[in-house]
Amino acid sequence: MLAGVWAESRPPRPPVRVWRDWALFSGLVAISLIEMLLRDDRAWAPVVVGVSVVVAACLLWRRTRPLAAVAVAFGAVLAFDTARIVAIDATGLQSIAALLVLPYALLRWGAGREAVLGLGIILVWLPVTLVANPASPAEMVAGYGFFLFSAALGAAVRYRSRSHDREIEQVRLRQRNELARELHDTVGHRVSAIAVQAQAGRALSAADPERALATLITIEEEASRTLTEMRALVGVLRDGTDVDLAPRRGVVDVEQLARPGGEVPGVRVQVAGDIEAIDPAVSTALYLIAAEAVTNATRHASGATHVSVDVTTRRSRVHLRVHDDGGAGTTSPSHDGYGLRGMAERASLLGGTLRAGPDPGGGWSVDASLPRTVRPS
Repeated sequence: MLAGVWAESRPPRPPVRVWRDWALFSGLVAISLIEMLLRDDRAWAPVVVGVSVVVAACLLWRRTRPLAAVAVAFGAVLAFDTARIVAIDATGLQSIAALLVLPYALLRWGAGREAVLGLGIILVWLPVTLVANPASPAEMVAGYGFFLFSAALGAAVRYRSRSHDREIEQVRLRQRNELARELHDTVGHRVSAIAVQAQAGRALSAADPERALATLITIEEEASRTLTEMRALVGVLRDGTDVDLAPRRGVVDVEQLARPGGEVPGVRVQVAGDIEAIDPAVSTALYLIAAEAVTNATRHASGATHVSVDVTTRRSRVHLRVHDDGGAGTTSPSHDGYGLRGMAERASLLGGTLRAGPDPGGGWSVDASLPRTVRPS
């Protein structure tokens, strides 16, 4: 634990010196001069005021140079108190109480080793000043308590600020993961479809030019939609918009997944029931699950000739089934990316279930069941 404290780095972005710091410095110097003028003992006035000015000046560097500020301020007061014990007969000024600000700044803005060394300097000074200013045991405990409370307050504020920064970073990480999933589920699906159609068009170009031309038209349409979705996602990244505000597709767009068969598996889509009453979040999840399942079937289903997509709306739930007639063990992607895991996560987050695997009747199927409406958490 001590090694971890020693290796602790400084918090980033310490505040720059502002007008309030100069106002504090000016106020402390003015109070020191006024206090000195009101005292009867003025024999060591220049020394006493000089120490007060040094302490006030150190406050200007308490954030950017916390250890140096503590060392200079408490070093000056330590030398002054030592001289009071040994050689001179002078009393300190009440304005030196500004020293209480430095332990707070040390623990708030200092590195771990700076905090340890600075607290060591403070703990060396405290018994010396208590000798120079004789005090009762209760006053001694109170003196230690004041400085330890100041340091503890600085550490608490530092911990709270770090926790807040960590929460912000976690939110950003979740947004990046969400955007990565959106890229995979929407743009990735369309790029895969474009690649498959391009392969089919190349195969048909010599034997059937008309079908090859129709394939090129389909590629053009898919590319336009992909470009639109990509621009929307890039706009979210550029403008800092909440990910949830990005354009989303829904069940009504599932029918766009349909395509005729040929060189690539055909996709048949059938939607039954009242899809208008489906919650938007559920509708989006259904579309993305269907698109991902179709993409997996196109990429990985060996020997598949057609893929069926069926969406059925019941009283309280919506059922999605994507089935292909390919090899039963070849539809699932081999890598653990945003595919099956992403589909299962989407269904689970909305209170639904998802099963993907070989179908007893042959081929591979993805079955998802989600509630029509999402209950507020």
